[in-house]
Amino acid sequence: MVKTRALRCGAAALAWLTAAASAPAGAVEPPAPKWLGDELPLPLPVKTPQDIGFKSAAERQYLIFNLMASGKLAYQRGDYTMAVDKWETLLRISNLDPQIEKAVTPFLVDARAKAAGHPGSHVEGVPEPEPVTPPGRIERTVEPRARPITRRASSFSSVLVSGTVIGGGQIGPGGAVLWLKRLDGPMPRIAPPTNQVVTQREKTFLPHVLAIPVGTTVQFRNDDRIYHNVFSIAKPNDFDAGIRATGATYTRTFNSPGAVEILCNIHSTMNGYVFVVDSPLYAKAQASGAFSIRGVAPGHYELAAWHEAASNITRKTIVVGGEGAHDVTVTVGGDKRPGPFVPDKYGHKRQPQLGY
Repeated sequence: MVKTRALRCGAAALAWLTAAASAPAGAVEPPAPKWLGDELPLPLPVKTPQDIGFKSAAERQYLIFNLMASGKLAYQRGDYTMAVDKWETLLRISNLDPQIEKAVTPFLVDARAKAAGHPGSHVEGVPEPEPVTPPGRIERTVEPRARPITRRASSFSSVLVSGTVIGGGQIGPGGAVLWLKRLDGPMPRIAPPTNQVVTQREKTFLPHVLAIPVGTTVQFRNDDRIYHNVFSIAKPNDFDAGIRATGATYTRTFNSPGAVEILCNIHSTMNGYVFVVDSPLYAKAQASGAFSIRGVAPGHYELAAWHEAASNITRKTIVVGGEGAHDVTVTVGGDKRPGPFVPDKYGHKRQPQLGY
């Protein structure tokens, strides 16, 4: 029943998205659909154990649908940062249907590139607009070499590094964070992105891993109808958000590179990571291990990779040519052992679970 409702809702949303995308210029946009909202939990009554299972399944479908559709709407209106945030959160959901990942990934890669300021990027499956000649204008013939030379210069100034992460133990390669440091020349300036959010939903941090460059401000938002106390004891990026109710937010700017494990002082089962890189050239691997870093100038680089299951950071030297570097394989470990206990925000052994 839940799956059927989700499919019907998805069909209606697809029709709305199609109508919005194909509407002629100047036409009045359709009203915002009522289904598009992030409010969880759903107002479904729970009186029996069967109700709990039904509600859990319904909220999972609702979350998947909203992240997928709201990301597409953001992409269509040119808000690529928001689209990336929605879709990266979507791909962190466990046991996600592979068809959803396959449908979303090409748009996500394109949105990442455009959010980083490289509008010329393109991946297969995401069509680029055809050039249009204004009415009444006669397109004059250009010399044969003019256009090829222009495209070649553009491709050499900004190319793609892509490949696959393997390893990661039982967790798998997804969530690995990769970044580049140039060895033979200057690096581009770091421009901290905006609208970086880690939500707490169903006692889970979403996304589980957030990759950001130094200087980025992250908002931690409680979307559960229970209290949370998000914190980290990873110095010098440690923080304590305090006890926060539903809808409350806390912001923290991360100025030092490294892994920041985030926990909840109330719920010991919750954990996630903010990984801070000292580079503007970075990416987070998808669940399949695939990754891509755009805007890379040709040269010699150190490619580093962090994974939560690895004791050490993987490093390797790569050469990026005029056509980029593709099919790069990066192996991360899966040897990291969990600590003897999950600490509270004072670094002490936990008291018994509070139960809410």
